[in-house]
Amino acid sequence: MTVFGLVAGALTMLSFLPQVLRTARTRSAGDLSWGWLLLFGGGVGMWAVYGIATGDVPVAVTNVITLGLVSVLVVLKVRTREVEV
Repeated sequence: MTVFGLVAGALTMLSFLPQVLRTARTRSAGDLSWGWLLLFGGGVGMWAVYGIATGDVPVAVTNVITLGLVSVLVVLKVRTREVEV
């Protein structure tokens, strides 16, 4: 089941990569909602803590990486804010 969990988590995690790449390429993050970024980032962060606390490797690893991708989106949104205003 660990392999199944890692594959499922990897698919979910990789679903953010196109958005991160597009946002970095276009330097436009105006369509990304602050509410979504904060709620989703908070949830992913909590899942990562849960995975670490319970020793659930697939949950911990994939959510830590997903949190990193969401964090990149937050940084890009902050950096491109001056351009979009």
